[in-house]
Amino acid sequence: MKPFLLRDAVYACGGRYVGPEAALDREVSFVTSDSRTAAPGALFVAFKGERVDGHAFMADCLKKGAVACVSEREPMSDEETPCVVVDSSLRAIGAIAAWHRGRFDIPVIGITGSVGKTTTKEMIASVLSQRFDTHRTEKNFNNELGVPWTLLRLDDNNEVSVVEMGINQFGEMRRLTGIVHPTMAVFTVIGDAHLEFLGDRPGVLRAKGEIVEGMPEDGLLVLNGDDPLLADFLPEHRRVTYGRNPNCDVRAENITSLGAAGTRFTIRHPGGSFDAEVHAYGSHLVNAALAAAAVGLALGLTEGEIAAGIAAYHTVGDRARIIPANGFTIVSDCYNANPNSVHAAIDSLAGMEGRRVCILGDMLELGDDTVALHREVGGYAAKNGVGLVVGCGPLGRHIAEGARDTGGQAMAYDSRDALVESLPHFIQHGDTVLVKASHSMAFEKVVDALKQL
Repeated sequence: MKPFLLRDAVYACGGRYVGPEAALDREVSFVTSDSRTAAPGALFVAFKGERVDGHAFMADCLKKGAVACVSEREPMSDEETPCVVVDSSLRAIGAIAAWHRGRFDIPVIGITGSVGKTTTKEMIASVLSQRFDTHRTEKNFNNELGVPWTLLRLDDNNEVSVVEMGINQFGEMRRLTGIVHPTMAVFTVIGDAHLEFLGDRPGVLRAKGEIVEGMPEDGLLVLNGDDPLLADFLPEHRRVTYGRNPNCDVRAENITSLGAAGTRFTIRHPGGSFDAEVHAYGSHLVNAALAAAAVGLALGLTEGEIAAGIAAYHTVGDRARIIPANGFTIVSDCYNANPNSVHAAIDSLAGMEGRRVCILGDMLELGDDTVALHREVGGYAAKNGVGLVVGCGPLGRHIAEGARDTGGQAMAYDSRDALVESLPHFIQHGDTVLVKASHSMAFEKVVDALKQL
């Protein structure tokens, strides 16, 4: 992090300083909310959580050499000063991060959408890293706390920043874009995610479209032209589209699946065309590569640099991870799920050998159409080459019903434990088994059980 003075933090968050005047000129070299990491140079931000109240550790952090604490309550003794008293630690850390981001005149790419944000963020970072010192969101720290932590890691070496921005409420993106002020915004897909709060797909677009409010007038929108809502999204900003549609500015042609080894394709753009390969499983990665190509071209990268960055991409965590098992193959994609991401995962199975089995669990926050959306996913699997659909959970049983109604073979289990117990009875030699559900279903335990068969 590029250091700043304590007085800068007080100014940025509008807090009330309590402590010796001389401490205001101390240098802050990092910001933390974990008291265990407090050390000389730290600015400790106290949050009151459900289980632990960070305010209880203020004195300890200062004893460890922290410059000061940001607190939602008055210091109880001199041992808890220097202190910056604020109404909300969350808003304070956002304000400090926004001020810090303003110290950097570099391209900042904000990534939003219903699905594929982390994958697209990693692909773009891989491409831009071929030329620039690239700062990016760690893991998927993309909410109102994670985004400030991301921006506070910016330092003078960074030449470009790629920031993932996730929301599930109206107004949330407005607050995030007011912190990030992206010079470029990449939209992945507008899909059926968080419908419980956003209502419908046009509502999802309105909520995510708030990102343009924090962009400069000459900012660039990079839009998935295969998505009908995004193709018609026309705010007063420059725009470039990417996708498989022939009308897209940056598009994929000659797509060839390499199975678990990845995908080969040609990228065509207004200035020419070039061949590229993604060395990771999943047909959805083509769109992530196209988004990265569009960003790279906008920032002046060569075709060779873009192709090299796409080839260097590797899968993050439990996102379409291929695991060879005892006579069959597991596709572990159990980080999260919504109808759009499940469709993409099913499409990717087309390049895999053997019988295709989908073990699918509950998809959450889908609103009034929850049952219908689960049934539709089951039907989609049955119509697209999946030999066995296994639904698990209170909502997962509707996935199985949808598959049966479409003429597919399906099974249903009420609980994850019941499913795990039955795995040896239906997994066959040569199968390719997709495991996917919302994160709270903890389907990584299903993956662990499959690995033991």
